[in-house]
Amino acid sequence: MAYDRYVAICNPLLYPLVMNHKVCVQLAIASWVSAVPVVTGQTCQIFSLPFCGSNRINHFFCDIPPILKLACGDTFLNEIAIYLASLVFVMVPFLLIVISYGKIIANILKISSASGKAKAFSTCSSHLTVVVLFYGTAIITYLQPKTNQSEGTGKVISLFYTILIPTLNPIIYTLRNKDIMVSLRKQLSHLLR
Repeated sequence: MAYDRYVAICNPLLYPLVMNHKVCVQLAIASWVSAVPVVTGQTCQIFSLPFCGSNRINHFFCDIPPILKLACGDTFLNEIAIYLASLVFVMVPFLLIVISYGKIIANILKISSASGKAKAFSTCSSHLTVVVLFYGTAIITYLQPKTNQSEGTGKVISLFYTILIPTLNPIIYTLRNKDIMVSLRKQLSHLLR
């Protein structure tokens, strides 16, 4: 999405050539092909750990960090693997998005008309909001040292990136639609009377 916004704002005349169906499919396939082997490897690592005692996960869903807390053996290598995978699959995309938005903002600031700037910022604002919410909670969950986070905090943060943010995505993206905004204003004015 960041690449799409980058091409749309920085190279608008090339947009139909650059962001064609083939490129979109390739980007989606690259995401899956790069992530599936890592996740499969982490799952195999977890299956090789010894577990004893309680088999109840004190969490809302079966995520890797809470499962590691149940292991009886040494989980240091698993924790390092999770940390490295998080760096690659959380920080690298986040940094690429930040760089692309840096270039987008630099191009937007070059636009002479105020309405052009507003339209360009409007195009990017919804995606940037979702990115900050999603990556912010993912970074807190997977890249924060283990000792700094209580179990309750970890549960609440996991609800953000698994349930709340995906639920808010359609709302955040539809707020850009003028018809939706007009309808929303109308409904709010009726409620406030």
